[in-house]
Amino acid sequence: MIKYPKGLPRGLQSGRSYQIVSPLERSQLSSGRARQRRRFTSVPEMASISWIFTPSQGQAFEAWFRDALIDGSELFACEPIPSLGLSDHQCRFNGIYSGPSIAGNNLWSYSAELELKFRAVVPAGEGLFPEDILTSEIFDLTINREWPKA
Repeated sequence: MIKYPKGLPRGLQSGRSYQIVSPLERSQLSSGRARQRRRFTSVPEMASISWIFTPSQGQAFEAWFRDALIDGSELFACEPIPSLGLSDHQCRFNGIYSGPSIAGNNLWSYSAELELKFRAVVPAGEGLFPEDILTSEIFDLTINREWPKA
C-alpha cells in the first residue's frame, strides 16, 4: 500500500470535516409518504482536508500525487482519525487537490476531498450497548493505570 510521505506535514485539524455518503434509498409514494430502506451496508466517508506546505514540501506533494498516486487514482494509507485510534485508513483523492494558494510568508495552502474506503466507526454490534461506548475512556484509563503490564 502506498503511504503518505513521512517528510510532509499532516493535514490541518482546523477546518477538517467529514461527510458520510448516505446508504439509504428513498422512494416517494403516490400517497405523499415515503418508503426508505438501506441499500448498502458499507459506504465511504468523505473528508475535507487542508495542508500548509513550504515551497519544497508543495513540490514533493505534487510530485507524489502525480507519480505515486497516478494523479490521485490510487488508494493510499492516510493519517489516522484521532477520535478512532491511531491506525492508518485507506483513502484516495476525490478528484484533484486545490492549490497552491498563498498562506503566509513563503507558505502555501493545499486542500482536497479524500474518500475514506471504510467509515471510521466502532465495530458492528457495539451500537446495541451505547453505554459501553460512553464509558470506554474511563475503562481504558483504569485498565492502563491498574494493570499497565497486562
